[in-house]
Amino acid sequence: METEEKSRWKRGRSKGSFNIVACSSSYSSSSSSLMNSLDDGCIMHIFSFLSPIPDRYNAALVSRRWYYLACHPRLWLRVDGALKDSSEPGVFPSVETAVSAARPGDTILIGAGGSHHVHDIQIKKPLCLLGGGEHPDETTLVCSRGSESAFEFLSTCKISNLTVKAELGCCLLHRSGRLTIERCILLCDENPLDYLSCAIVSTAKGPSDVVPIPGEALSALVQADSVSVSRTRIEGGSKAVSTIGTLALQRVRVIYSRTALLFWFDVK
Repeated sequence: METEEKSRWKRGRSKGSFNIVACSSSYSSSSSSLMNSLDDGCIMHIFSFLSPIPDRYNAALVSRRWYYLACHPRLWLRVDGALKDSSEPGVFPSVETAVSAARPGDTILIGAGGSHHVHDIQIKKPLCLLGGGEHPDETTLVCSRGSESAFEFLSTCKISNLTVKAELGCCLLHRSGRLTIERCILLCDENPLDYLSCAIVSTAKGPSDVVPIPGEALSALVQADSVSVSRTRIEGGSKAVSTIGTLALQRVRVIYSRTALLFWFDVK
């Protein structure tokens, strides 16, 4: 008697499990079919809200159609130093021209190979600068001597998978906004004047300069100015980061590898 009850219970449980799997599978397939019923323009608009890495990259692996839409020039601005025909939409010969043409929220994919020369490029709108190589040392931005910095950030921005090299001065100058630096290499040339060089300089004043505004706007502004660095190699110069404003270095972590030091830290 007990054996029969156990066998019925096992059959019932296996059927229940099958039903759950079947429901989950049918829900997934129906969701996918609903998504695929949208036109290309609508899907690209949805993709524009995804972060380039890893969300949009993963979306490109779903199907041939999604690969085509996720890599469409409308979603990316590209920098190609070897560009000869400037008539191709969304492709620019230099980082500076791409930044000038970008709209708030755009992602600029900087082509790998060779060196891109940058100097004192002001960024006053939210942008993402992304290296096009597999590793950060495959996409190098060089800031020549005589420039204060490669980039001057006055808005919320993100840079990833890039090498920024400053011959004299700083690689990145942070004035305001939230700056995120992920998986980059920041290099300051070693020379007798390297005490004047610094990988990151922040002059942000933080919340003390914010005019009080009631409601949610105040809390958003209070959190506005910061620098977040993760998995980034920093070499040369007098120090990794210099804070001239009221922000302070926090939560520093360093991992020693065979070839370099990788840094994680915040400036808030």
